[in-house]
Amino acid sequence: MMEPDTRPELSLVYPVFDEADNIGELLDQSLRLAPKLSSDFEIIVVDDGSRDGSARIIEERRRTEPRIRVVRHAANRGYGAALHAGLREARGEFVFFSDADLQFDLEELSTLLAHAREFDIVAGYRLHRRDPWPRRIIGWSWSALVRALFDLRVRDIDCAFKVFRRHVIDAIPIESIGAFINTEILVRADKAHFRIHQVPVTHRRRRHGRQSGANPSVMLRALVELAMLYGELRRPRSDFAASHDGG
Repeated sequence: MMEPDTRPELSLVYPVFDEADNIGELLDQSLRLAPKLSSDFEIIVVDDGSRDGSARIIEERRRTEPRIRVVRHAANRGYGAALHAGLREARGEFVFFSDADLQFDLEELSTLLAHAREFDIVAGYRLHRRDPWPRRIIGWSWSALVRALFDLRVRDIDCAFKVFRRHVIDAIPIESIGAFINTEILVRADKAHFRIHQVPVTHRRRRHGRQSGANPSVMLRALVELAMLYGELRRPRSDFAASHDGG
């Protein structure tokens, strides 16, 4: 690990699972864009047990670019586990993450970074969501449920285009191993009174690969993790502290 005074300014984090048709272009775009945003950056790729050619493509890029760092999971652990691993590995003062499916315009990272010194989290929201309508209905329903339970006033909770300040990543415990991770981070950040700023971003249809967010097992896991967080936050603080102290 680098010493604290040699940390990069900007970390770009990408969780990857079976994205062989997308990951090469994503890394090439990132390597063209990042030097325009910061003279000191790193790219963290978490290969979450990919079974296609993703690992080979990532390794080819890593051999020629030392600023690409790779975390490998021998087997698929889930989106939340992969993103968590990437966020914890990142060393930058500003930590950005996005998915590897090329549904976002990376150039718009500059818009998020323009607000990143003012706020603790800058969260993109999809101005025109380009997913198939069943996913949009699921997303709308999920957001309504989260608002009702946690009073979280974030327009697009699961938009995978966010920038965090280093202290937010260090302060927030992350327990989700599935798709609930975006909600968990934002809920915990909101309860800790971190400042969240929202900006519109462009969204595209996925061109290659397939989405897994609407998979019934993924949704069930998210609901279980939501119930666990709701129970934790509803518990009296004294009981919560005692349980973590072994009392």
